[in-house]
Amino acid sequence: MKELNILITGGAGFIGSNAAEYFLKKGNNVKIIDNLSRRGSSDNLSILRKEYPKIKFVKADIRKDTKILEKEAKSSDCIIHLAAQTAVTDSIKDPRCDFESNALGTFNVLEAARKSGKNPKVLFSSTNKVYGQIKDIPTKEISKKYFYKGISSIGEDRILDFHSPYGCSKGCADQYVRDYNRIYGLPTTVFRQSCIYGPRQFGIEDQGWVAWFAIASMLGKKITIYGDGKQVRDVLFVNDLVRAYELALSSRKTSGEIYNIGGGEKNTLSLFELIEILEKIISKKISCDFGPWRAGDQKVYISRITKAERDFAWKPSVAPEEGVGIMCKWISKNLPAIKKSLEAKK
Repeated sequence: MKELNILITGGAGFIGSNAAEYFLKKGNNVKIIDNLSRRGSSDNLSILRKEYPKIKFVKADIRKDTKILEKEAKSSDCIIHLAAQTAVTDSIKDPRCDFESNALGTFNVLEAARKSGKNPKVLFSSTNKVYGQIKDIPTKEISKKYFYKGISSIGEDRILDFHSPYGCSKGCADQYVRDYNRIYGLPTTVFRQSCIYGPRQFGIEDQGWVAWFAIASMLGKKITIYGDGKQVRDVLFVNDLVRAYELALSSRKTSGEIYNIGGGEKNTLSLFELIEILEKIISKKISCDFGPWRAGDQKVYISRITKAERDFAWKPSVAPEEGVGIMCKWISKNLPAIKKSLEAKK
């Protein structure tokens, strides 16, 4: 890629800060917009500013600061839109906040891009939750983990069936992003992302389960498994995701397209399997409680990632055991800051 002016909304968050670092290392100009409301975002911003003094930061809220968005879009070649409310549980508690963050916030970003006169590329971070519970596909149990019966993974042609306020708000945004390409010619791309994990993830119980299990284990906190622990997700290390952002932004084929992005069939984990990996890393038994299944939860979700491989030659390179190990090293190094963050949000 040539040197670009890249705007990242939610750029102080887990994925955003990793993306900012990646594109800065590549010699691009990076500006991040964030309201710093997320756990750990201020810590991530401080680290970025220390390591990359040329990074630009604008404190703003995509739900209401439309003039700021419009100003920053005018100087951007591409926008990576990551700012969002990210938990199904929080969407159920406060659906209005969820809607305003995900649907209205995305609309505001798209309008800023449309009005900019720059026709910037817009890459939107959507979610596998737009497919709902996928109850019509039967599952089977193999070695204490669930798999689909009859198919191996979920493709982009799967019918949308949101099943939660979070699914609705992200699905609404997902469709807006697609139709701003079809109606206004804006070069947009949707990534329906599966479970992303890695360094800089200040995970909590209902947001970022891979990181939360690791953090809780290292802090000696009891882990609650909602369901039976056999549920499966395809997991994707954050560096692989950010590399997919770069490749998609570099390709003409991705304009107006939607991609399922995750670890795929070769990178799946059940909750029990993650526990086993963590026990090896920390060299002790991990205590777990069990709770009821959560509303809208999927027994299995595995992304079919062949479209991304075909269109922009991407596939994951980091296996779960390796990625979890890298994440745990970061957590261990930053445990005091993580502990402080957890206590501050009580």
